[in-house]
Amino acid sequence: MPSPETPSPSIALFDLDHTLLAGDSNELWLGFLADRGLIDAAAVLARQAHYLADYTAGRLDILAYLEFQLEPLVGRSLESLQPLREAFAATQLAPHIAPGAASLIAHHRAQGQRCAIVSATHRFLAEPSARLLGIDSLICTEAEVVDGRFTGRIDGEPCFRERKIGHVHRWLATLGLDPANTLSHAGFYSDSANDLPLLEAVGRPVAVDADARLTDVARERGWPQLSLGGEAASTPSSFAASAKRAGGSALPRGTAPAISR
Repeated sequence: MPSPETPSPSIALFDLDHTLLAGDSNELWLGFLADRGLIDAAAVLARQAHYLADYTAGRLDILAYLEFQLEPLVGRSLESLQPLREAFAATQLAPHIAPGAASLIAHHRAQGQRCAIVSATHRFLAEPSARLLGIDSLICTEAEVVDGRFTGRIDGEPCFRERKIGHVHRWLATLGLDPANTLSHAGFYSDSANDLPLLEAVGRPVAVDADARLTDVARERGWPQLSLGGEAASTPSSFAASAKRAGGSALPRGTAPAISR
């Protein structure tokens, strides 16, 4: 383990949704499923919109939201879902990679920096984006799998808000790096004020296409702000369009929008 006097290897950390990805992974996933008639779009739209509003306001119940995210996977194996996930990555995720994401990642790699995504989104949805971006290190929420099938619960702590720091610390420890020393030299890119704990923990915080609260904080503290073109690349959600066509009422809380078999 390096001593406090030893310069730490440089690390570049990136949020995923609305940062490297011009959109929200779960909303894109639900839209993909709805367009194929695999879920009732109208039944889940109100819940998704409610959770995203809470996220923006900084009051999201992350455990409830992750449970909602995982409902379509319950009882299914990764193997059975893989063809669907590959089609999702090709048709929804690839077109929504922020225009400036690849060049930003390449810039850090050219300086010999290790890149990692740090996301609250669970691995089933986050991993395809990491692969599209060529990032091997993905620090995210893990979905519980028992007897080869998704249970609908998470495994361990959600990788969200202040808990992102713990996830990053554990990842750095597996690399044999001192977490505090390494983070003091690291950069972190995010769009959301929900990521303030990790932004405050790194030496180089950067606001990317930031929400109003983070924009204010970045301005007050003199943090760099940049755009990866995410807002320009973002298109209206096919999920929202499907729901509008379908009509109907919101699904009562606790009723799973399971993938039709």
